[in-house]
Amino acid sequence: MALLLCAIMAKAEKPVCQIIGAPAFPLLSKEGDVIIGGIYFVNLREFRFAQTMIFAIEEINKSDTLLPNISIGYRIYDNCGSSLTSMRAAMALMNGDELTVGEICSKQSAVHAIIGMSESSATIVLSRTTGPFKIPVISHSATCECLSSRKEFPSFFRTIGSDYYQSRALVKYFGWSWVGAVRSDSDYGNNGMAIFLKAAQEEGICVEYSEKFDRTEPEKLLKVVDVIKRGTAKVVVAFLAHVEMDNLLFQMSLQNITGLQMIGVEAWITANSLLTPTSYSILGGSLGFAVSKASLDGFANYVVGEFWETAFRPECPAIKLNIFGDQNLCNEHQDLLEFKDDNEDVPELRYSSNIYKAIYAVAHAINSFLRCTSPHGCDKDWKIEPWEVVEFLKKVNFTARTGDQVWFDSTGAAAAMYEVVNWQLGPDGDVQFKPVGFYDASLPAGQRFNLRPEIIVWAGGKTQVPLSVCSNSCPPGTRKAPQKGKPICCYDCVACADGEISNLTVCPGEYWSNAERNKCVLKLVEFLLFTEVMGIVLVFFSLFGVFLTVLVAVLFMIKRDTPIVKANNSELSFLLLFSLKLCFLCSLTFIGQPSEWSCMLRHTAFGITFVLCISCVLGKTLVVLMAFRATLPGSNVMKWFGPTQQRLSVLALTLIQVIICVIWLTTAPPFPYKNLQLYKEKIILECSVGSAVGFWAVLGYIGLLAVLCFVLAFLARKLPDNFNEAKFITFSMLIFCAVWITFIPAYVSSPGKFTVAVEIFAILASSFGLLFCIFAPKCYIIILKPELNTKKHLMGKMPSKSL
Repeated sequence: MALLLCAIMAKAEKPVCQIIGAPAFPLLSKEGDVIIGGIYFVNLREFRFAQTMIFAIEEINKSDTLLPNISIGYRIYDNCGSSLTSMRAAMALMNGDELTVGEICSKQSAVHAIIGMSESSATIVLSRTTGPFKIPVISHSATCECLSSRKEFPSFFRTIGSDYYQSRALVKYFGWSWVGAVRSDSDYGNNGMAIFLKAAQEEGICVEYSEKFDRTEPEKLLKVVDVIKRGTAKVVVAFLAHVEMDNLLFQMSLQNITGLQMIGVEAWITANSLLTPTSYSILGGSLGFAVSKASLDGFANYVVGEFWETAFRPECPAIKLNIFGDQNLCNEHQDLLEFKDDNEDVPELRYSSNIYKAIYAVAHAINSFLRCTSPHGCDKDWKIEPWEVVEFLKKVNFTARTGDQVWFDSTGAAAAMYEVVNWQLGPDGDVQFKPVGFYDASLPAGQRFNLRPEIIVWAGGKTQVPLSVCSNSCPPGTRKAPQKGKPICCYDCVACADGEISNLTVCPGEYWSNAERNKCVLKLVEFLLFTEVMGIVLVFFSLFGVFLTVLVAVLFMIKRDTPIVKANNSELSFLLLFSLKLCFLCSLTFIGQPSEWSCMLRHTAFGITFVLCISCVLGKTLVVLMAFRATLPGSNVMKWFGPTQQRLSVLALTLIQVIICVIWLTTAPPFPYKNLQLYKEKIILECSVGSAVGFWAVLGYIGLLAVLCFVLAFLARKLPDNFNEAKFITFSMLIFCAVWITFIPAYVSSPGKFTVAVEIFAILASSFGLLFCIFAPKCYIIILKPELNTKKHLMGKMPSKSL
């Protein structure tokens, strides 16, 4: 076996470069002006690759348009599936098979390009070996994404797409969220699986396990099979070379592991070597990307006749006569002769078109370099170097006889085009690799993947897409709770909390979960209604207060000429009754759905009517005080506080409140407001006061007048009179102040519509207090004790028996 390096013969007069050991000779070869090398593992499958290579070369040699006066030769080596033999073949292709390669160790490579190899790991070794010499390597089936690095592999090309696409597409398309993954422990498997795992994470797909093994590691294989057997994932992504897949299939058959949906890659999904009597029970329904079938006109006839004459005629003339009686002539090629009559696989060839396109790509590159023209041929004076082939390969763009457009992208790869195949049983019971779709990376994003799911047969002969989940979907009214230490696809279903539903975290703003917790519905809007019990009760007492006020006013109107009505300014009494009626009525504006106008009306009407009411009471109190002062000798105080002054005082005091309300409404008026914070499950529709300063200024002014009125009435309560109205005013103001003092904490602490109810209660209570305390005693005398309704009695000129 030859060593890989040349040794300089030191004793020679001139230094020469000589290969140490025996040189490697090609399995098949032919001389030509341009030599293309090939390295294959010559079993039946890859022997077809060698035949395709020779078929394409012979076709070009016969062409009048492509390299018309240039002949292409070939040197094809068998690597026997060994990395060491592959290296030996690579060195032979670079150095040739002569013992002495040159006097200064700088002889040109024996080949201008190398086609191969089939597996990614072997191709990486080959590309790294030939890379420093800039010899182009074109692979027909090495799909590892790692080979896309132009920095590491500047002279590598491939007529197949990288694993980047097939690693991402299928699982994403069918929406499986829980899968297992198995890969070859090689560059092909590890790089492809790394892309898949990254894509799975981006798409929210959980991988239950990711195991790897090599074809030389039976112990690891048994461990992988055990993991698959114990796993719960019903979908397994198998990123394996066909040899590893064969090993895995054998072990799964022994342990009777069936019912799994296998997702395959181009390396094994159409491998005939996997078709065994037991394989369909495991791989039936498998789905994966495959290289499209070869469609080479004349190739089928070529492999059964012309190839054998062309390739072996010099060494084995018996082949020409199709007679094999004298096997001594053909001993060297005995292994190949076994394939002569085996041609059933030709219709299923898939990678052959990639080899065909690779040969033509080299031919077009050389054709461009030599500036070949149809009438004049090529310029043979130009000596072509491998590195020049590399540069012109980057520029090739042509349509092959197969109809495919051939060009290389910036990574040296062809556009990724796959056929999606499905393992199905044909009518005769044979396994078929049935096409069910295609993938073309050269098309726009939305058109790349075309699949016909209705014709797919899934694992177990089922027609429905298999379900593969870690946890079943949560029923309505429950949510996902991640299981500790497990992927996000594994979860428990727990009841949704209030405000949460099955497919949302929290219902937005004005929405709340329904009773079943399966959808968000609008929250109930709550405000004090006229039709509810509380509203009806408050309306009743409000109207009852109006009724009583009107009744008193009518009674006073009828008895307006009697002393008890005329006493203490009957005009203020009627004005007070009118303001009390407004106080009772203004409470109605607090009931019903708040609107922009009702919010402004309720607070301003309340503030102004109550100030008008208390101003009247304050006026009556001052009248009592002034009347007593007027009875003193020499006093003319009533001259300065007569009816006109009383009216003006009421007007002035009320006008101040009106000004406060106008300022409030023009700066920051009250407005309807949806309170979402008070209750989670409902919205409280209420009136916001707008300006808190304005609101409390209105209440504060009312309170100031009430306190002033209370103080004055308290001072006048013991003045000599049988019917001193001041003491009744004192009681009414005492009730009024007590009500509104207790109102403040109750108003602040009451929730929702009860806030409004508290405010209405305070209005009604204080109004009834004024009405009863001031007018009930007078009505008592008018109705029940008319004999006391005399001026003499009221002035204290006769003893009173009733008061």
